[in-house]
Amino acid sequence: MNKFKKLIALAGVGLVLVLTACSGQSSAASIGDTEVPLSTVQDTINEILKERNKVETEDLTLAAGVELNTNAIRFHVISVIFDDIAEKIEMTVTDAELAARREDIISQIGSEDGLAFALVGAQIAPQDFERYIRTVLLAEKIGAALESQGETAADGSGIQNLIIAMGKEQKVDINPRYGSWDYETGNITPPADNEAIQK
Repeated sequence: MNKFKKLIALAGVGLVLVLTACSGQSSAASIGDTEVPLSTVQDTINEILKERNKVETEDLTLAAGVELNTNAIRFHVISVIFDDIAEKIEMTVTDAELAARREDIISQIGSEDGLAFALVGAQIAPQDFERYIRTVLLAEKIGAALESQGETAADGSGIQNLIIAMGKEQKVDINPRYGSWDYETGNITPPADNEAIQK
């Protein structure tokens, strides 16, 4: 499950770009022609919170408030950027690959029954689990493709560069209630507390 944290950390450097707010109030973010609806991000947040009530969380460090909102919007934006990169280089993830990786994760956890706790710990909404697996598989495939072309950096900078380039090409707009996309860090800059959706 730590692969997701590594994936999010891939967006590390970039170019400063002044961003405007998303044109539609129903949009949490737009990446090129792809819009992430507010309802999609809110559903992610709501489901993460709901699942926490089903398991013992005393020993877990869990995001809340602005941090939880930022994590949710980041997940959806990064996954779209990986989709765009994959489309551009004609890379796919098959249903069989998704199923195999899911089974591998279940095997590592020990049983299907342990999945709920694992997802709470990883702060992944069950409804986003397949999307998460797809994004991880794409990251691995893209990394392997870069390596086959002579990319030797072990710090993920090759993938970072692709993420930043795709973000610049497509343009990333974040609804101000969730913050803004910072091209210098390749990350979400949270809004001021009084502008954020508090959860």
